[in-house]
Amino acid sequence: MHTSTDHDGSHDFDFLAGHWRISNRRLLKRLQDNDEWESFDATQHNLALPGGIGNYDDFIAETWRPGYVGMSLRLFSPQTRLWSIYWLDNKTAGLDAAGVLMPPVVGKFENGIGVFECNDMLDGKPIRVRYTWSDIGADSARWEQAMSADGGRSWEMNWRMLMQRAV
Repeated sequence: MHTSTDHDGSHDFDFLAGHWRISNRRLLKRLQDNDEWESFDATQHNLALPGGIGNYDDFIAETWRPGYVGMSLRLFSPQTRLWSIYWLDNKTAGLDAAGVLMPPVVGKFENGIGVFECNDMLDGKPIRVRYTWSDIGADSARWEQAMSADGGRSWEMNWRMLMQRAV
């Protein structure tokens, strides 16, 4: 266990190692004043990267989109003590039209809650994206994605994952 004086954040995602079952609730249309949701199940397997630089996981949701595979890549910077989280999938590989990796959400955990944000684009318009990790236990966790079209003054939560460790 880390004390407050030696906690650098590099182990904040250690809880995620292993296999998970995920209950998803996802807004069908984002930032369009929509209230239609879809629900589906997924699985995830999380592994550490060598040298303690981070971790990665797969996201498989066969009943949602057969053949779709997503992946989170989380990298920890010892210099800034911040995490960068990239989302990759087999539709775009996480790359923009020029073949460059899309921007990560960046942030850290404080008081048991992780907040990670970045500027992004949605339908050609600039937005702000936020991932929030909370309710973290030995066998459960909660992840939410929210977006803001007004620079972060208001947020629309559009995806929630309730995770349960698979045995």
